[in-house]
Amino acid sequence: MASRDITPFHLDVPQHDLDDLRERLARTRWADEVPGLGWSYGPPLAYLRELAEYWRDGYDWRAQEARLNAFPQHTTEIDGATIHFLHVRSPRPDALPLLITHGWPSSVAEYLDVVEPLTEAGFHLVIPSLPGYGLSGPTASAGWGAERVARAWAELMSRLGYARYGLQGGDWGTWISRTLAINEPERVVGLHTNGMITFPSGDPDEFAKLTDADHARMARWQRYTDELYGYKLIQSTKPQSLAYSLADSPVGLLGWIVGVLKEWTDCADTPEDAIDRDRILTTVMLYWLTNTAGSAARSFVETPDNSAKAEEEGVIEQLTDGTVPHGVAVFPKDVLAPVRPFAERINNIVRWTEYDRGGTFPAMEQPDLYVRDVREFFASL
Repeated sequence: MASRDITPFHLDVPQHDLDDLRERLARTRWADEVPGLGWSYGPPLAYLRELAEYWRDGYDWRAQEARLNAFPQHTTEIDGATIHFLHVRSPRPDALPLLITHGWPSSVAEYLDVVEPLTEAGFHLVIPSLPGYGLSGPTASAGWGAERVARAWAELMSRLGYARYGLQGGDWGTWISRTLAINEPERVVGLHTNGMITFPSGDPDEFAKLTDADHARMARWQRYTDELYGYKLIQSTKPQSLAYSLADSPVGLLGWIVGVLKEWTDCADTPEDAIDRDRILTTVMLYWLTNTAGSAARSFVETPDNSAKAEEEGVIEQLTDGTVPHGVAVFPKDVLAPVRPFAERINNIVRWTEYDRGGTFPAMEQPDLYVRDVREFFASL
């Protein structure tokens, strides 16, 4: 029988791993590029080369490691997988446990700027690394879709002694959190998501009621499918083929993730307009040092974020209506910004807030807005 023990975790990367990374960065064989294309084909050579040089010579991993270690961390084994998580308790006696789930390409580092404000606001925080991501280490089996992760999260909260709790999620974490709320409605006080995945029902009457803004948002979905879907398509069909290059080349991994951040954040010229470069590199490091870029890519086989594919596979017909009170914070550069009528059809939406700035990762991009929306939503309950 697997142990239910919860073990304290302290991050201490061996120096030889850091030395190996620096040597690999110094030996990078750079790709060529066609001049003048900007970001249209992916990260430009000059930008990525300068960022890699900073990664090698200017970035201080030990400082970032210390920041992560400033918060209590633990591991436990659930369903055959190691689960790493931050567990930061509020000083307030009436605090509400809040389980926060990240997406891809992200990690627990996404939430470093919001931990203290949320605990001060009255939340006991549980922030896990997704199975197969970062400090949870690679998964050893397939099938880690939203349902399986949600069951693992329910078990985690039980082990921590939390009978009632709130949920928060972004990106794929919205789908996992929604699944957990449907499975455990007696335990989940409320569900808050920054964005969410929404699908049309196909009913002509539903389309007739859409606003111009709704149609514009759906047009952005089409751009995602036409221009930005390559990440999802490769990782959901041939993740193992991709895994070898992501495991062997730090610049390959950097380019893969930075290209996503450019498109999915509220930035003008580079992702650093939205997210500090040290935080970007810390996210990349958590994949590189744990060799989990490949196992994280495998999780895309399980993510239903394309409406056409969802129709083909019957995902829409299988959706269960959500009954738990649900608050949605919508940020304008979210890669798959939700359409409200579609969301309200199958969820108990009690709060819907549209912001004028921010993207897919608001806890890093706009931490003040993120904290305010989470706090006000749960206060309203």
